[in-house]
Amino acid sequence: MAVEAIPSTYAGVTPYLIVDGAARAIDFYKEAFGAVECERLSGPNGKVGHAEVRIHGAAVMLADEHPEMGILGPKSVGGTPVTLMFYVEDVDATFARALDAGATVRRPIENRFYGDRSGMLVDPFGHVWALATHVEDVPPDEMRRRAEEFGKKQGCE
Repeated sequence: MAVEAIPSTYAGVTPYLIVDGAARAIDFYKEAFGAVECERLSGPNGKVGHAEVRIHGAAVMLADEHPEMGILGPKSVGGTPVTLMFYVEDVDATFARALDAGATVRRPIENRFYGDRSGMLVDPFGHVWALATHVEDVPPDEMRRRAEEFGKKQGCE
């Protein structure tokens, strides 16, 4: 039987997070997002060399920082330009659970012009997460109108 070049359990891009405290991060993702731990390989020093969780069925890989190899997390490099986004059934409840688990608000939850109720938060390890519940299907013409209106409010004319 042939080996799958792309394993069927991985759809599209799989984020690989580097954190200072991977074991604590796994616990946070379980509590905040309902993650399921699938794999954890720890080295003799206790650091997590590789781990994998599933959040709403999507794989997220993570490992501890290894500065000696140039592998650093967001806190060590002064932040991250990357945002991890996922849809949930109840964004308000999931957001509240993440805040209770130690996240901080980057952008509060509100209904957005494009049909999502969403907000952004920063986990205790420096990674940025956007959470959303889709609440309205917006037709293309209405989307353009709302986008223009939003741009005007932001001073983007």
